[in-house]
Amino acid sequence: QVQLAESGGGLAQPGGSLTLSCTASKPFVTLNRMGWYRQAPGKQRELVASIGPGGITTYGDSVQGRFTISIDNPRNTVSLQMNSLKPEDTAVYYCSASTWTGTDYWGQGTLVTVSS
Repeated sequence: QVQLAESGGGLAQPGGSLTLSCTASKPFVTLNRMGWYRQAPGKQRELVASIGPGGITTYGDSVQGRFTISIDNPRNTVSLQMNSLKPEDTAVYYCSASTWTGTDYWGQGTLVTVSS
């Protein structure tokens, strides 16, 4: 079992920045991947960014170049730095962790609202 504790989120103006953090109850080396997904009202959950072995990252097309995912291994924490925010980035953001056996775990979600 992996518990994920999310923090960050909230309200930002268009063009602004926010940082999301997620701390896992197990070391990142025991996990295959960690990442962030988001779900806007009426839409399917979509990949925002993920990071895997060797620090290889993957980004959703809509956030490429604006968001950056990073890992703090000693703290078992994955962070998502979100810059140049747009109203369409408004969504509930979920932290996820995948084990080497293929089990996925999810955080409770944190709301990001981008509005003037």
